[in-house]
Amino acid sequence: MNPAKRLEIFTRFRTANPKPTTELEFTTPFELLIAVLLSAQSTDVGVNKATRKLYPVANTPQAILDLGLDELKSYIATIGLYNTKAANVMATCRILVEQHGGEVPRSREALEALPGVGRKTANVVLNTAFGEPTMAVDTHIFRVSNRTKIAPGKNVDIVEQKLLKFVPKDFMIDAHHWLILHGRYTCVARKPKCWNCLIADLCEFKDKTPAPPGTLDPKVEALEAAGLK
Repeated sequence: MNPAKRLEIFTRFRTANPKPTTELEFTTPFELLIAVLLSAQSTDVGVNKATRKLYPVANTPQAILDLGLDELKSYIATIGLYNTKAANVMATCRILVEQHGGEVPRSREALEALPGVGRKTANVVLNTAFGEPTMAVDTHIFRVSNRTKIAPGKNVDIVEQKLLKFVPKDFMIDAHHWLILHGRYTCVARKPKCWNCLIADLCEFKDKTPAPPGTLDPKVEALEAAGLK
């Protein structure tokens, strides 16, 4: 994968989706922090269903502390690992109130000191809430980076560092979102939708998935079957 290809890949992503963002619903940095904390091993859809009920009742650290652990659990009980997550949310809110004046800190060190907040969560908050050029490597970004060869690596830390090095600077703020969405909806784990991929001709994945019967225009399928396309 060379710089020209990477530039064209992200140019196409931007053209197709000029203002990408997280699919988690939030209106403040604190709401985003809690949503990301709740999203571990859960879907954004499931988290949004829970926070749509929680946030109108409690959407600040002090309000969640006032709510109490048991009441918080009742709002997030549909989310996986909700007992552990509820305990982390309460502990995080306590630290925010006692050490940060109820505000979400803007430093990586302070964010990663919060219970349940690791590097990936900190990167999401820094990028999405505060506009920092960070790269939160989740399972989708890890897969897309390796499969396309945009930034291959054996673990998420290597992939993160390569993306920070290789993604053109003009695209860094939004690159995290484009890669997640691409992995979530097109470059999926089991059978990537290569026939419907806007970067298929640039991607260096060798075993591209052919279009299922009936997906393409019949005339195009006939040409491909005859080896004429």
